[in-house]
Amino acid sequence: MTPFFTLAIGAAAIVAVIVLIARFRFEPTMTLFGVAIAVGLAVGHAPTQAVTSFEAGAGHALGHIAFIIAFGTMLGRMVTESGAAQAIANTLIQRFGPRNIHWAMMLIGLVVGLPIFFDVGFVLLAPLAFVAARAARQPILLAALPLASGLSVVHALLPPHPAIMVAVQAYHARVGLVLLLG
Repeated sequence: MTPFFTLAIGAAAIVAVIVLIARFRFEPTMTLFGVAIAVGLAVGHAPTQAVTSFEAGAGHALGHIAFIIAFGTMLGRMVTESGAAQAIANTLIQRFGPRNIHWAMMLIGLVVGLPIFFDVGFVLLAPLAFVAARAARQPILLAALPLASGLSVVHALLPPHPAIMVAVQAYHARVGLVLLLG
């Protein structure tokens, strides 16, 4: 394989990603996955080898969390485009008022963050923060920072979150005391 051929495949992949996302409005994450596998096929790998190569490369670079984030992003986008985020934001504004949207987002971060990790929760709930801030006519940081803070506190300090439970078991700590201190 010549260097020119390798550069041509790389350039074609970049053009394909731009065209598929910008012109045809394909989902960006799935487009990147698909083009990466197509590049493997274009350089002569068998289909199973292309998928295995992609999985190994993505797995080493991003770990298994990349797929969770990708699908969380898609789910967050679906929630936004379906109007569900707007309905949730309207309910939050009715319950808390537009000037207290930060308290609502913090509580959502605390509750939703209990069973899931920070990065997944943030990717899933970030669209809600944008919609809620816009609906409440408040700055986006007034919704996004409390959301991130709630998710972060739960992730690092409050059992029964899986991350803190691993730490409790590793240090043989008492769950009740950790919960009280958290």
